[in-house]
Amino acid sequence: MEEARAALGDDAGTITDLAKLAENELRPTRGGDLWFRRERRAPFDIEQCHELIASPDVHVVVGTIHDVIIGFGVVEVEGLADGTTLGVITELYVDPGARAVGVGEAMMSALLTYCVERDCFGVDARVLPGHREAKNFFEESGFTARSITMYHGLDR
Repeated sequence: MEEARAALGDDAGTITDLAKLAENELRPTRGGDLWFRRERRAPFDIEQCHELIASPDVHVVVGTIHDVIIGFGVVEVEGLADGTTLGVITELYVDPGARAVGVGEAMMSALLTYCVERDCFGVDARVLPGHREAKNFFEESGFTARSITMYHGLDR
Protein backbone atom coordinates (compact mmCIF):
# COMPACT_ATOMS: atom_id res chain seq x y z
CA MET A 1 0.00 0.00 0.00
CA GLU A 2 1.32 3.45 -0.93
CA GLU A 3 1.64 6.01 1.85
CA ALA A 4 3.48 9.15 2.86
CA ARG A 5 4.89 9.94 6.27
CA ALA A 6 7.19 12.44 7.90
CA ALA A 7 10.84 11.56 7.36
CA LEU A 8 12.88 10.28 10.27
CA GLY A 9 16.59 10.65 10.86
CA ASP A 10 17.11 7.00 9.90
CA ASP A 11 15.68 7.80 6.44
CA ALA A 12 18.46 10.29 5.56
CA GLY A 13 20.63 7.80 3.68
CA THR A 14 17.78 6.61 1.48
CA ILE A 15 16.63 10.18 0.85
CA THR A 16 20.16 11.18 -0.15
CA ASP A 17 20.34 8.25 -2.59
CA LEU A 18 17.00 9.27 -4.11
CA ALA A 19 18.19 12.89 -4.41
CA LYS A 20 21.14 11.70 -6.48
CA LEU A 21 18.78 9.74 -8.74
CA ALA A 22 16.68 12.89 -9.16
CA GLU A 23 19.75 14.92 -10.13
CA ASN A 24 20.74 12.31 -12.70
CA GLU A 25 17.24 12.32 -14.15
CA LEU A 26 16.84 16.10 -14.29
CA ARG A 27 20.26 17.27 -15.42
CA PRO A 28 19.97 16.08 -19.06
CA THR A 29 16.45 17.50 -19.52
CA ARG A 30 15.75 20.92 -21.02
CA GLY A 31 16.64 23.46 -18.33
CA GLY A 32 18.34 20.78 -16.24
CA ASP A 33 21.94 21.88 -16.67
CA LEU A 34 21.28 25.39 -15.35
CA TRP A 35 19.06 23.98 -12.60
CA PHE A 36 21.95 21.70 -11.61
CA ARG A 37 24.42 24.60 -11.55
CA ARG A 38 22.18 27.17 -9.87
CA GLU A 39 19.13 25.83 -8.07
CA ARG A 40 19.71 22.27 -6.92
CA ARG A 41 20.27 21.72 -3.25
CA ALA A 42 23.98 21.01 -3.03
CA PRO A 43 25.35 19.19 -1.31
CA PHE A 44 22.33 17.01 -0.62
CA ASP A 45 24.16 14.78 1.79
CA ILE A 46 23.15 12.91 4.93
CA GLU A 47 24.17 15.79 7.22
CA GLN A 48 22.09 18.32 5.28
CA CYS A 49 19.20 15.88 5.18
CA HIS A 50 19.31 15.56 8.99
CA GLU A 51 19.29 19.38 9.24
CA LEU A 52 16.24 19.60 6.97
CA ILE A 53 14.37 16.94 8.94
CA ALA A 54 15.10 18.80 12.19
CA SER A 55 14.24 22.28 10.90
CA PRO A 56 11.01 23.82 12.22
CA ASP A 57 10.33 25.58 8.90
CA VAL A 58 10.87 22.54 6.68
CA HIS A 59 8.83 19.40 6.26
CA VAL A 60 10.45 16.34 4.73
CA VAL A 61 8.24 13.41 3.78
CA VAL A 62 8.93 10.00 2.36
CA GLY A 63 6.66 8.01 0.09
CA THR A 64 6.49 4.29 0.68
CA ILE A 65 5.07 1.13 -0.78
CA HIS A 66 4.74 -1.60 1.84
CA ASP A 67 7.03 0.47 4.11
CA VAL A 68 9.83 0.64 1.49
CA ILE A 69 10.85 4.23 0.77
CA ILE A 70 10.60 4.96 -2.95
CA GLY A 71 10.21 8.75 -2.93
CA PHE A 72 10.70 11.91 -0.94
CA GLY A 73 9.50 15.50 -0.84
CA VAL A 74 10.61 18.70 0.85
CA VAL A 75 8.60 21.85 1.47
CA GLU A 76 10.00 24.98 3.11
CA VAL A 77 7.96 27.76 4.69
CA GLU A 78 9.16 31.12 3.46
CA GLY A 79 8.29 34.37 5.25
CA LEU A 80 7.37 37.16 2.84
CA ALA A 81 7.78 40.92 3.14
CA ASP A 82 4.08 41.46 3.89
CA GLY A 83 4.20 39.09 6.89
CA THR A 84 2.50 36.15 5.17
CA THR A 85 4.07 32.78 4.49
CA LEU A 86 4.47 30.78 1.30
CA GLY A 87 5.19 27.08 1.08
CA VAL A 88 7.91 26.23 -1.42
CA ILE A 89 8.25 22.64 -2.59
CA THR A 90 11.95 22.31 -3.29
CA GLU A 91 12.08 18.57 -3.92
CA LEU A 92 9.55 15.94 -4.94
CA TYR A 93 10.79 12.71 -6.43
CA VAL A 94 9.51 9.17 -6.91
CA ASP A 95 11.65 6.35 -8.25
CA PRO A 96 10.69 5.92 -11.92
CA GLY A 97 9.79 2.26 -11.41
CA ALA A 98 7.18 3.20 -8.80
CA ARG A 99 5.44 6.11 -10.52
CA ALA A 100 1.75 6.33 -11.36
CA VAL A 101 0.61 4.25 -8.38
CA GLY A 102 -0.28 7.08 -5.98
CA VAL A 103 2.91 7.66 -3.99
CA GLY A 104 3.48 11.13 -5.43
CA GLU A 105 -0.12 12.06 -4.68
CA ALA A 106 0.24 10.85 -1.09
CA MET A 107 3.41 12.91 -0.61
CA MET A 108 1.81 15.96 -2.23
CA SER A 109 -1.14 15.68 0.14
CA ALA A 110 1.21 15.52 3.14
CA LEU A 111 3.19 18.55 1.94
CA LEU A 112 0.05 20.61 1.28
CA THR A 113 -1.43 19.63 4.66
CA TYR A 114 1.75 20.88 6.35
CA CYS A 115 1.44 24.19 4.48
CA VAL A 116 -2.18 24.59 5.56
CA GLU A 117 -1.17 23.87 9.16
CA ARG A 118 1.58 26.52 8.88
CA ASP A 119 -0.98 29.06 7.57
CA CYS A 120 0.67 29.45 4.18
CA PHE A 121 -1.46 31.38 1.70
CA GLY A 122 -0.16 29.28 -1.19
CA VAL A 123 2.48 26.84 -2.37
CA ASP A 124 5.09 27.26 -5.11
CA ALA A 125 6.98 24.54 -6.93
CA ARG A 126 9.43 24.68 -9.82
CA VAL A 127 9.20 22.30 -12.77
CA LEU A 128 11.76 22.16 -15.56
CA PRO A 129 10.41 22.80 -19.05
CA GLY A 130 11.81 19.50 -20.29
CA HIS A 131 10.02 17.44 -17.65
CA ARG A 132 6.48 17.12 -19.03
CA GLU A 133 5.57 14.28 -16.65
CA ALA A 134 6.29 16.49 -13.62
CA LYS A 135 4.39 19.44 -15.12
CA ASN A 136 1.36 17.23 -15.68
CA PHE A 137 1.59 15.86 -12.13
CA PHE A 138 1.62 19.35 -10.61
CA GLU A 139 -1.25 20.52 -12.79
CA GLU A 140 -3.28 17.46 -11.79
CA SER A 141 -2.53 18.44 -8.16
CA GLY A 142 -4.09 21.88 -8.71
CA PHE A 143 -0.99 23.94 -9.50
CA THR A 144 -0.94 26.52 -12.30
CA ALA A 145 1.94 28.42 -13.85
CA ARG A 146 2.35 31.90 -12.38
CA SER A 147 5.69 32.85 -13.90
CA ILE A 148 7.88 31.77 -16.78
CA THR A 149 11.64 32.30 -16.62
CA MET A 150 13.28 32.86 -19.97
CA TYR A 151 16.93 31.95 -20.58
CA HIS A 152 19.41 32.60 -23.37
CA GLY A 153 22.61 30.55 -23.30
CA LEU A 154 25.84 32.04 -24.59
CA ASP A 155 28.29 30.03 -26.62
CA ARG A 156 31.42 29.91 -24.50
